[in-house]
Amino acid sequence: MAPASPSFKPAYLIHGDDHGRIGERRSRLRAVAQEVSGPQGVEVIEGEAATPDAVAVALGAMTFALGRRFIIVDGAERWGQKALPPLLEALGCIPPETTVAFFAREEARLSVPSALVDAVRAAGGHVEAERSVKPWELPGWVADRSRELGIELEPDAARALIQHVGERQQRLQRELEKLALDMGPGRRLTADEVEQLTAASGERKVWALADAVVAGDARAAVQLYLALRVQGERVPGLIYWMAQRLRQAADIAVRLEQGEAAGQIKRGLRMPSRAADRLIADARKAGVDSLRRALERLADLELTSRGGGPGISSEDTAMMLALERIAQ
Repeated sequence: MAPASPSFKPAYLIHGDDHGRIGERRSRLRAVAQEVSGPQGVEVIEGEAATPDAVAVALGAMTFALGRRFIIVDGAERWGQKALPPLLEALGCIPPETTVAFFAREEARLSVPSALVDAVRAAGGHVEAERSVKPWELPGWVADRSRELGIELEPDAARALIQHVGERQQRLQRELEKLALDMGPGRRLTADEVEQLTAASGERKVWALADAVVAGDARAAVQLYLALRVQGERVPGLIYWMAQRLRQAADIAVRLEQGEAAGQIKRGLRMPSRAADRLIADARKAGVDSLRRALERLADLELTSRGGGPGISSEDTAMMLALERIAQ
């Protein structure tokens, strides 16, 4: 039995301040339109040519293309209400087998005209807003999207996903879809599970290297360093991540020494719960003085790697010797 052909409305308006998501939807519609009608059945109006008059003319133009005709329009956020009358009239009588899709990337001073919104709806079309979620709203947004996909993320797991993937909603949505496919419906995921499933192997090794340095595990640090170098990681980048983790650990050690409770420190760390516990425990064990000496040695190594010190002929030899000294 042949799959059913997709059905299309006469008009669409996709607008909002999530420009990445809007761009994805435009690309997807164009790909589907070309699959349905071929390149000859798709007309794209963009840039300076994208005016209300141009779209009105396109809607009224005769075409000899067979099948559905698609008109994809970019830049509707730049239009003023006064320029709309010809287009509004054309939207009132969209020809059969025609779909016009407007895309508007809104900003603080640019927004789609309300008259266009009303006209698309009156034509039997679909209007949808793609809004960016504020950073502090993202954990809740991730939790809601995961439930829609049939899985559930613990609060720490939602934060872990954001830490590993970043704050772009499109990327978060894709990772949630992968998790749902991998784990199946009904699964409740912990932060550690999300960390293992979503972080790239190279990223996991970089953080593992930094944590081994903080924990004073020289053997593990050298092994992880060699593995990262084999897969192409550069020394300056590795130094950066180690220094970042050491500074974080040194700050934790100072706060612990001053009597601050570990639980209070943990609440301010943007990382999964177990990872935060390990970092606090390692910082307590290493102590302030040891972590500061490690930072000084790492700074010396960075200077050497940039040609600012006597150095050793092999960059990797210098790094491994430094790791052994730092992780003591």
